[in-house]
Amino acid sequence: MSQESKALAEKAQKLSGKQVGDLLMNNMLVIIMIVAAIAIAIYRPAFVSASSIINIISLTAAYLPAALGIAGCIVLTGTDLSAGRAVGLTACVSASLLQTVTASNKMWPGIGTLPIPVVIIIAMGIGALVGAFNGFFVGKFKLHPFIVTLGTQLILYTLLLLYVQQGNNGGGTIGSLDESYTNFVRAPLFSIPAGNGGSIPIPRYVLYSILLAVIMWFIWNKTTFGKNMFALGSNEEAARVSGVNVLVTTIMVFALAGAMYGWTGFIEGARVAANNANTGLNYELDAIAACVIGGVSFVGGIGKISGIIIGVIMLRLIFVGLTFAGIDQNYQYLIKGAIILFACALDMRKYLAKK
Repeated sequence: MSQESKALAEKAQKLSGKQVGDLLMNNMLVIIMIVAAIAIAIYRPAFVSASSIINIISLTAAYLPAALGIAGCIVLTGTDLSAGRAVGLTACVSASLLQTVTASNKMWPGIGTLPIPVVIIIAMGIGALVGAFNGFFVGKFKLHPFIVTLGTQLILYTLLLLYVQQGNNGGGTIGSLDESYTNFVRAPLFSIPAGNGGSIPIPRYVLYSILLAVIMWFIWNKTTFGKNMFALGSNEEAARVSGVNVLVTTIMVFALAGAMYGWTGFIEGARVAANNANTGLNYELDAIAACVIGGVSFVGGIGKISGIIIGVIMLRLIFVGLTFAGIDQNYQYLIKGAIILFACALDMRKYLAKK
């Protein structure tokens, strides 16, 4: 073999080794989480039981819509700290409008129980208005999304506190939900046989989350709005020169995110069944963590729906696993923070390497 051929072979081998190293490093967080999940499964075999797997699937479906919403804000190099409070507000509004007529603590006895489609529109409409409010201040005044959504978070929490004190509720828990509401959300889609001769139901909201993921995939990949969103996230000036309306696109991205929070709130209202001012607390942390795990980049213009789904699954997998392992729930906040920091560090490493 000639010297030139040897040099090319050595160069190819080094390049291949570097590519493998980069692949491992870029996916290190997911690898660590998978290894941790395997270790927990060995330590606590019940972690991989049918009931545990269905629980993970159900939790993934519950948290996925909020992550799908906030991912668009991250694609625009932003974030949304108001997501959790928007979920809490829309959950309490949905629950209050769908209480049974005979509920002793019915918030609005004069209204009765509204039709479910009407309440869905109200919840998603409230969320969309909140998102549009955020998007307007971000797009019009060029304020950082962190500051805008932090202010909105505080405003929404005040509104939530005031709302749960209205009517006959007296600041307590909003419960006694109408059966049509709980069935629409939690009724079994189908059941899986369990080892003890019983069955484990998969709730209907799992199907709703799958449909939402398909819709969001279509919006992101097959519409002009989706293309504009990624163009704006990649390079705002280039997008403006190309004819993208920066203000309108920004408002629409945040409004779509808000609508997803409204849907999440509607689902949570029935899933939690006992709603108060703490409903939705820190949901934005879970959503942001899931997005960065799934490869939605804070440098902007990068992200896939499939990655978000994987991120939510991985996050739920590890936290359910930590519960099985007997880890104190208070430590989960520390772990969430570490995951976000590690994922953002890996994201920045990929960006700098590419640059």
